[in-house]
Amino acid sequence: MKTTIIVDNGASTIKYGTTQAKEEGNIKTIPNAVIRPKGDKTTYVGHEILQCRDFSSLHYRLPFEKGYLVDWDAEKAIWDTLFTTNFLGADPTTSSLLITEPYFNLPNLQEVYDQFIFEEYEFQSYYRCTPASLVPYGNLFDEPGMPSPECMLIVDAGFSFTHVVPMINGAIIWNAVKRIDVGGKLLTNHLKELVSFRQWNMMDETHLINDVKERCCYVSQNFKQELELCQEKPRKNPIVQEYILPDYSANRPGRLRKPEEPLHESWQILFMENERFSVPEILFRPDDIGLEQSGIAPTIAHSISLLPEDLQGMFWSNIGLIGGTTKFPGFRERLLSELRTLAPVECGVDIFQSQEPILEAYKAAQIFCRTPQFTHSLVTRAEYLESGSNACRRKFKDWRSTGTSSLPTQTTDGKGKESVRGKNTNASKSKDNGEDSDEPVAKKARGRVKSTAGSSARRK
Repeated sequence: MKTTIIVDNGASTIKYGTTQAKEEGNIKTIPNAVIRPKGDKTTYVGHEILQCRDFSSLHYRLPFEKGYLVDWDAEKAIWDTLFTTNFLGADPTTSSLLITEPYFNLPNLQEVYDQFIFEEYEFQSYYRCTPASLVPYGNLFDEPGMPSPECMLIVDAGFSFTHVVPMINGAIIWNAVKRIDVGGKLLTNHLKELVSFRQWNMMDETHLINDVKERCCYVSQNFKQELELCQEKPRKNPIVQEYILPDYSANRPGRLRKPEEPLHESWQILFMENERFSVPEILFRPDDIGLEQSGIAPTIAHSISLLPEDLQGMFWSNIGLIGGTTKFPGFRERLLSELRTLAPVECGVDIFQSQEPILEAYKAAQIFCRTPQFTHSLVTRAEYLESGSNACRRKFKDWRSTGTSSLPTQTTDGKGKESVRGKNTNASKSKDNGEDSDEPVAKKARGRVKSTAGSSARRK
């Protein structure tokens, strides 16, 4: 069996592995960055950061800028290590590759992807897609005794942006995809500014503040009440947490101070008060920092309103969360409460949260690689040498694909079962990308349907 290398090439981390290795423990994660410590002349590329002992004042050179891969020299340095036979245990020249790309990726950037894969690393074949397009093949929406939903809406809250991606029968409805310019990077930078203004200068401590964010921050269910509590009793309320700053000279990492733990005189303490919930609040209220955009809940409601009216109920009842930014405690509960106030009264709202949101797309890719559809989707090196990137454009359907021909009348769902897609009879023009999109009619889908006849769809 031919080996397939899977690379979920995120802006913050790269998740990678092969289909030949055992599924358990197969997924490995490395930073997608070239890192250089301030006091060390050593440069660490990707996985080499594990060799670093002093994480103070790290300088990050990120291949991704504002959600797009633009620094190809830095990315090549990381891929050069990743795509070696000794590192992966697979030879690229005899292997296939599945790699993820950003949403609304630019055509000239897609061509560079193709050139690197076939000309630089000489893969035998490859498939390029967005993370959300892999989710239908995974287990995010699994419920005992129930089929996979045909209509789903994926909230991908990643490093650079948060995308709301509706899908029908595994096909992304691009005219309804929406983006919020808030991601993990912005939240970390905002927390750096707050901490630097109120306590310690942390503007050069991205690695440290990111750890503080992941350990301390949560999404508030009652923002106003908790903010008032912090104002009434500064540093003497149940919200306050004490983060013990690391001491790299003593090889002591940063950590949270345990309740009633004696305070050592050599410790430097970072007090986390309303920062704990005011930073993640930006996801729900971007206007708090001057971004003239709607929060996640209104954006989801807007996206669903652009979909066929008789299918909107199914999207409300099949919302999935992926991406590292959804890991904040209380995220799902807060989003659910806000969506219930925005959804029509006849529609049920249900949110499916992944146990490992950072790895969800990769795990779904593992399942997809075992399906016949993956084999048919591959572009071979011979096809590329004959037609160039045109071969990839023909097979990799993306946001620039137009007309009903972009959706086959019969395909397989994430579980390998055949499902029939309806043809588009009323394509609408997208204001975001200026392309036509398909609105296929799904049958027997999971969830409730808003219909003029007052009927509701039943589960298969």
